Amino acid sequence: MPLEIEIKAYADDLAEFERGIRRIGGLFLRNEEMADLYFGHPSRNFASTDEALRLRRIGDQTLITYKGARMSGRSKTRMELETGIGDFEVMRGILHNLGFSEAGLVEKKRDIFDYRGIEVCLDRVSGLGDFVELEKTGEDRELVEKELFEAAEIMGLSRFETRSYLEMLLMKPT
Repeated sequence: MPLEIEIKAYADDLAEFERGIRRIGGLFLRNEEMADLYFGHPSRNFASTDEALRLRRIGDQTLITYKGARMSGRSKTRMELETGIGDFEVMRGILHNLGFSEAGLVEKKRDIFDYRGIEVCLDRVSGLGDFVELEKTGEDRELVEKELFEAAEIMGLSRFETRSYLEMLLMKPT
């Protein structure tokens, strides 16, 4: 089964980064506003198993995603299973009735580019700031990681972050 392999870096100036990605041949694909609602399992601690269950809203589209435990410390590499859902609130209600609890909400605006088969996401995350994610699906984790870090170097990215946005928000002092 293919793996989702991604790296994330802090971005000081997303507008400048966007100009740079276009200069090196990045192709703009689309922009999206996302609301990611994460859930806790009723009998398993996802924080300790390093799993995630996410309900995502992008406009009228709703997706539910299971993310398995991370497989690498250098990148975020996970098995990811995702499918469309007809109604965000109905699925939210189903999960509540099954005993799942809401663990946190991540809201972001994302501009998506393609750079040589790598999905490059320019993220403005509410409460956290700006980031760039490079993501690719593949089966050879080491080869894809190498490709992602080489692309990041070309793009001038250097301050990497391995925590998820949810982890960062939950650890943020209030």
